[in-house]
Amino acid sequence: MSTELPDLYRSLTVVADGVEVAHPELVRRHADRRAWVRVAGSALAVAVLLGGVAVGGRLAFSADGSAPLPPPAGATASALPTGSALPPSPSPSAPTVPPPPSRATPSGTRSAGPTGAATAHPPTSIPDRAFFVLAAANRTGLESTAAGPVLPALCGTRYLSESAVVQRRARSIAYKRPETRVGSVPDGSYRHSITIYRPGRADDALRELRQAVRACPEQRMPDDSRTWRQRLLDPGAYGDESVLFELRAPYPQGMGDPGAYEVRLVRAVRVDDVVTVLWEQGWEYTAAERAQVDADSRRAVAAIEKWLG
Repeated sequence: MSTELPDLYRSLTVVADGVEVAHPELVRRHADRRAWVRVAGSALAVAVLLGGVAVGGRLAFSADGSAPLPPPAGATASALPTGSALPPSPSPSAPTVPPPPSRATPSGTRSAGPTGAATAHPPTSIPDRAFFVLAAANRTGLESTAAGPVLPALCGTRYLSESAVVQRRARSIAYKRPETRVGSVPDGSYRHSITIYRPGRADDALRELRQAVRACPEQRMPDDSRTWRQRLLDPGAYGDESVLFELRAPYPQGMGDPGAYEVRLVRAVRVDDVVTVLWEQGWEYTAAERAQVDADSRRAVAAIEKWLG
């Protein structure tokens, strides 16, 4: 064996004797500290990773409005008070609900207002086309403008709704039954009137008329010795609302069949703020027939509705 190897062992022994060997407990402490450092580093890496995921999720959610937007660029968490939340993003504006369509008005004339909504204008004048035309089989060719009252007197009743009249026109028109020959004496006549009332007042006119008929069950007419009796009848379905009543009195001596009555019928129909009245006045002591008045009432209402649109 070479002498060099023993010399090396002797040198190592000398060096080892001069170095203090660490206590076993100290060695364990160093090992634990190194392990804690490794665990802490791993936890920090996980936290950084989770923070990035959270930020990315916040950006993704805020794109569809389901989560608040991130703070402005440059803002840090320390800029907010402790425990405070980020300000929510503004929610989308609620849709504007359009106003309900306006109710059709008498004139049927509409113009666009500043907002684009239709603005209705009530009629202020009555054209000739607002009056109905008799069926061909009922025409006599006798027609004229009428003046005077448009309703029979009912115990001197005065109507407050007259103060709301905008315009009124009336005419007298004679009619015949289909079987009556052209050129013969007419079978009856109407006082036909059309009245425009201020908005919301036409129904007052019909209400007052009903009250007037109820308050005047009988009366005597000027220059007539007979007693006339008034009563409301079933008006039927005409326009928005209607009133129908009759006036009845015995025929004068020598007129008509014994025990028979002269009958007059009056129908008032409201369409919006317009009222049309058919007052059947007869012709030389003829009596009104309900079927004829009903048919002409329908024609009168149809003319009003066509005019108003």
